[in-house]
Amino acid sequence: MSPKYILHLLFLVISGNCQAQERKTIYTFDADLYYGSILLHNPNISHLITEHPAGFILGYNRKTFGDEIWQQGFNYPDLGASFIYQDMVNPTLGENYGLYAHFNFYFFKRNLQFRVGQGVAYNTNPYDKNRNFRNNAYGTHFMSSTYLMLSFHKENIIKNIGFKTGISLVHFSNANFKAPNTSTNTLALNAGLIYTLGNEDEMEYIKREKEKITEPLRYNLTLRGGLNESDVIDSGQYGFVVLSGYVDKRVGRKSALQLGTDVFFSNFLKELIRYQSVSFPENEVAADTDFKRVGVFIGHELFINKLSISTQLGYYVYYPFDFEGRVYNRLGLKRYFGKKWFGEISLKAHAAAAEAVEFGIGIRL
Repeated sequence: MSPKYILHLLFLVISGNCQAQERKTIYTFDADLYYGSILLHNPNISHLITEHPAGFILGYNRKTFGDEIWQQGFNYPDLGASFIYQDMVNPTLGENYGLYAHFNFYFFKRNLQFRVGQGVAYNTNPYDKNRNFRNNAYGTHFMSSTYLMLSFHKENIIKNIGFKTGISLVHFSNANFKAPNTSTNTLALNAGLIYTLGNEDEMEYIKREKEKITEPLRYNLTLRGGLNESDVIDSGQYGFVVLSGYVDKRVGRKSALQLGTDVFFSNFLKELIRYQSVSFPENEVAADTDFKRVGVFIGHELFINKLSISTQLGYYVYYPFDFEGRVYNRLGLKRYFGKKWFGEISLKAHAAAAEAVEFGIGIRL
């Protein structure tokens, strides 16, 4: 499945998490300008770091006041959508346009805001072996994108107008959906204005007694899949399947700990093994080397109502072909449908080197 579908799925997830409320709510709109630098996370993109990228972020936010129990536990976050324009100030890299679903979390009497956004971006000038062979950062027009923003945030300074300023990190990558995919990370300073639609003084935060949640061990099965390509350009996109089984233990309202195993059927490795056996005989890779891998992992799941964020760290115990090392990691966004079934979008990587975007379904028993 192409990364361009990620945003549609994310908005379904967020909208499903935002249930209708009987009383009115408060909305805010914000606009930030930002200016920064591309981080040199990989020496292969050093030729692309020539100028300082600049752009803007537009945000729409819906405040929460505790109408649902989970909101109090996260200090009444905002749910929202945002748009990013980034000029890479380099004709090889072009420009990026992104749409995101996001959460705003608040700290220090709601004066510090931390935003996490996930969505899809469009690049105007990706790699082309004839027209733009120097762009080894972006291999496709459509990419997945994540951004983080930490800002001093003060609303209603002058009537309904407020101010914010802070730092942002904007990541663009197609997660090896197609090579090349070195990706970029932009660290920037941002500053902007906030407009509040409505009167927050008329609203009260609902506070309830904290309810203790205890659960027995829960057993999970997940089936994931998608398309990806090795780092060898034009080696072809191949489907993959991942079977996962794990046990989790709830350790509070927000968290559960995980322990499990993955079995990977990554067909792109078949082609990579064949390619290396023919082109690099000095590596002593046999053409019939098994492409399958088996890993064990530990993880954590953060529950946000019907959503959850899963982070996992794994180690391959069956690893016949060396690809990016034995340690892997996964970051996933899950949406529960009822008490058992869930859908998931996850990024599987080896440290900062992405291997695939995984689309999955699962059951928690």
